[in-house]
Amino acid sequence: MNTQQHCFLIGFGRAWVIRSCPCKMSQFSQKRSMEPPLSECMNSRVDSLDSLSMDNFWLEVENIKQSTETEQEECNLADVKTPEEGEAEAEWLQDAGLSDLIGEDTSDNGNIVLLSTLTKTQAAAVQRRLDTYSRSRRKKNKPPVRDVRDIFGVVNSEEMVVGMEESDKDRSQHSVETSDYTQKPDSRGLQDFSCMLRSPGKEEIFCTDIAYSEQAAILLKGSFLRESRRIKDESALTQFKIPKGRLGVTRIGDLSPQDMKKIPTLALIELTALCDILGLELKRNKASKQKTKENRLFGVPLSTLLENDQKLIPNTKVPLILQALLSCLEKKGLDTEGILRVSGSQTRIKSLEEKLESDFYTGLFRWDEVRQNDVSGLLKRFIRELPTPLLTAEYLPAFAAVQNIPDLKQRLQALNLLILILPEPNRNTLKALLEFLSKVVAREKKNKMNLWNVSTVIAPNLFMHKGLANKIPEGKEKQLAEGAADVVRMMIHYQDLLWTISSFLVAQVRKLNESSSRRYQFYDRRIKNLLRKIHADKDKVEKNQAEPSKTVKVQTSLLLKDSLEVHLNNGTKAADVLRQFQKHLSQNGWSIVNKVSLIKRNGAVESLNLLLYEVGGNISEHCLDPDTYLLDLYHINPHAEWIIRQNPSFPRML
Repeated sequence: MNTQQHCFLIGFGRAWVIRSCPCKMSQFSQKRSMEPPLSECMNSRVDSLDSLSMDNFWLEVENIKQSTETEQEECNLADVKTPEEGEAEAEWLQDAGLSDLIGEDTSDNGNIVLLSTLTKTQAAAVQRRLDTYSRSRRKKNKPPVRDVRDIFGVVNSEEMVVGMEESDKDRSQHSVETSDYTQKPDSRGLQDFSCMLRSPGKEEIFCTDIAYSEQAAILLKGSFLRESRRIKDESALTQFKIPKGRLGVTRIGDLSPQDMKKIPTLALIELTALCDILGLELKRNKASKQKTKENRLFGVPLSTLLENDQKLIPNTKVPLILQALLSCLEKKGLDTEGILRVSGSQTRIKSLEEKLESDFYTGLFRWDEVRQNDVSGLLKRFIRELPTPLLTAEYLPAFAAVQNIPDLKQRLQALNLLILILPEPNRNTLKALLEFLSKVVAREKKNKMNLWNVSTVIAPNLFMHKGLANKIPEGKEKQLAEGAADVVRMMIHYQDLLWTISSFLVAQVRKLNESSSRRYQFYDRRIKNLLRKIHADKDKVEKNQAEPSKTVKVQTSLLLKDSLEVHLNNGTKAADVLRQFQKHLSQNGWSIVNKVSLIKRNGAVESLNLLLYEVGGNISEHCLDPDTYLLDLYHINPHAEWIIRQNPSFPRML
């Protein structure tokens, strides 16, 4: 096919491409009416999206095509090569922080520490990839490097599989007791996540205490029926609630950068284990170097934008240009009918881009003179022009693959893990975009843009990228387009849930930190049955008898000279300590209250700008949920300090 322009839709396990040119777009539009019903393409899915209009999606595809045609630029395509056997596994092990397992250097204990935190299903996922890598080495007649069985102490892969076929009770207990740091799930535990026959629109429990892959394995063993559906009635979308255990809920941003660095590795291993249980092949694109434009804003990597912006405003987490675009739209565009859907003038948008490149950082750009539809065009253009996709080239296929998971809750579990895997700049930028899109949906009565309308318009901008190319299977256009839009819809609607860090991952971080301090001794090939020993340890751990009460000191050095003495019992929460501190401040007079910038409303002092942090021990730093039961936390991490600090999101007035 001889064509100058390319639009790309990423599919599961590979990059799907919609090739378009002036002579082909009309054919592409005509093909829509000829496509078979989605139910014929997805026999296992009870689908109700057929009545939902995809016109916005295809219109956006045409708008993207027209905007690229005006530039008269050649697409710089990255060659997506099929990896050789063992190559993908080697890359996966590297991403999972286990590359030393296939190297010749056996001096690093870090792999043993990481392996010690894994659940059964996670360990099995690692085992499979090491087995595949070892087979590829033997086929190439290369000397084996660190035989798999020397690492795991397992006779063969079948033994690992047999070990996985334990009772439902043992499997759930394993996930909870692998570490002493995992909070016990609600008494409704297994019933909550095994009940897959749902009533749309009703609230359901989203369990985070037990690893998602372990939950899936329980469901698989019990042969629970999975409900496959997409709901056309947005008011009937299932609502999920994360039950607050004794240790509260941890959200992205609550952990320190040191601990957050460990999360993507653990999330990747868990995502792979989940896909293994579900029978889905998790593939990733190979990252490739893309030519970046010599611009300051558009077509510039997120990391470069943030590096430049942080020189102007320290600790900037979202590019200033994106903040400006979103701010402009929030002030004037939320009530504009058809915002995001109605395209602005491509000529004006290109001219505005050039003006922004020259005037944005000087402050001379006049936002009040710009039409809102042109600003929305600039926003979508900014996303598309990133040198690599916002969802990353490596994991864009995995994001699109979420549509292939039959069950809604498991789709959300996979999305949650994928978001944790994203680099921090991408994750923060995506969150800013999704928060704005939620505001657009909230003004649906005025702007006529409901959740599905917004999703179909944004999906092409997130899932189409000129740096990736492959042919889309004939007849699959509608299926993949609807799937991409549905993934965007889930990210918008469930973003609060997706931006949490599951309790089982936090527990693994705690054990990882503690195990790192112990530094397991590596005795070459003398480690026997390591994984089985790790998972048998739970039976040997004696549960500490919970103390009925405890008196601790909470550090308040930034606010008071002396620490605050707090008496803990089984009902003491973090919020109670903040209220006690607030009362203590009030008793010491307004001079202190004013000094710490507390807020006075209706004659009362509120501690809304104060937070309680857990620092040290088996965690670097952790901002506590106000509903955290502190005596339970003390038993989990007795060597930590507790510190009251001002909320960084509140302006300081010291």
